[in-house]
Amino acid sequence: MKAKIVVADDEPRIRKMIARLLTDEGYEVMPVENGQEAVNAFLSFQPDVILLDQQMPVLTGVEALEKIKHISPNQVVLFVTAFGSISLAVDAVKKGAYDFIEKPFDNDKLLLTVARAVEHSRMKGELSTLKKTLSEKRNHVIGENTGLKQIMAQVRRVAETNATVLVHGESGTGKELIARAIHDNSLRANAPFVAINCGAIPLTLMESELFGHERGAFTDAKEAKAGTFERVDGGTLFLDEVGELPLDAQVKLLRVLEERKITRIGGKKAIPVDVRIVAATNRNLDDEVKSGRFRLDLLYRLNVFTLILPPLRERKEDIPLLTNFFIRKYNQTLSLDVQSVSPETVELLSSYDWPGNVRDLENAIQSSMILCTGGVIRPEHLPDRIKGYELAEEQPVAGSSGSSIREINAQMEKEVILEALKKHNYNRTLTAEALNISRKTLFNKMKRYGLSADKN
Repeated sequence: MKAKIVVADDEPRIRKMIARLLTDEGYEVMPVENGQEAVNAFLSFQPDVILLDQQMPVLTGVEALEKIKHISPNQVVLFVTAFGSISLAVDAVKKGAYDFIEKPFDNDKLLLTVARAVEHSRMKGELSTLKKTLSEKRNHVIGENTGLKQIMAQVRRVAETNATVLVHGESGTGKELIARAIHDNSLRANAPFVAINCGAIPLTLMESELFGHERGAFTDAKEAKAGTFERVDGGTLFLDEVGELPLDAQVKLLRVLEERKITRIGGKKAIPVDVRIVAATNRNLDDEVKSGRFRLDLLYRLNVFTLILPPLRERKEDIPLLTNFFIRKYNQTLSLDVQSVSPETVELLSSYDWPGNVRDLENAIQSSMILCTGGVIRPEHLPDRIKGYELAEEQPVAGSSGSSIREINAQMEKEVILEALKKHNYNRTLTAEALNISRKTLFNKMKRYGLSADKN
């Protein structure tokens, strides 16, 4: 692909000469005759490099440079100045010009300087793309919830340190995603990240898994094995459900955090390790300490920096965003073609309490996508627990003339909403606040029950 160059010079002879020289060299060139045209060409032509003469009408070279750099600090600009105006050229470089060329210039020197500027521009572009890709890759947690945004800001700050981090949160809130975000935004990003679920490994194997063992250390130890700490050296170890660690392993973990050394089971040699610990739990570790199941000194070591993740029921505004993310994800991995979610489905998703949090939502969306036909997820595609009724025939309530529990609840809800509307003179904003629901949810429920916003 040809590099694109803007040549700005008010002298037609010089402008045409430079343009012809660069065109013959294989560049795509746009010649312009003043500083304002150079700014316009920068916006429309999107050049790799801009050559700016200093003495031009409308805007001088320096003025054009300042406007361009204000819009795009990474734009590569070459400054062209007359002999004896070196101070202007130096000032231009200070304001962001890549280099300057003096008139009269040697053609070969001009071409060499332009070639270097083009290469510099391409490298800047590749670096910018790489940074953007890494940023997108490292944007692990999805959501616009204010509390979640504050947590992610804390994640970025603590990632720059080597501090041990303890993450609190219910199952399914994304504790491992937070740990990965800390790792990937740290100086350890290119080193290993390993996650261990302390509650999933048998107690008899936990110490061997973490610290390794020497040959003959126990009956089945037929050869020496490096533990996770050795394998993660230089990186980050995520200890999920750290409250499940047996007390013997807690003692050894405490020693690692204090001394930065491990000793394999059956070994005598202390092995230095450089591992950052991010631990997570859904338990109250203070209660675990009081019950004697967790060491207080280890809690102090782990609790250097604490992050508390909100459950999904406290960030329901993120449900549509997460739903769209999971749809894109499973369209790709399951070769599906689901396009959207109906408004009724969004309302059901938003009204559910999600005891399993984000993981629960992900599983529900995946299941619904498999059942979905027509490209739109509708209420009938959702799992039964979210739809609010069982597929089995509902039993009538005594004295209800055969009405189902669900019908009675719906009728009660309709009456409550209608009463609230009347009380607040059919003002939907005040009614929604009184019912502790969003205005959008109120509107959807009114639509469902055939309630008008008109007093009459």
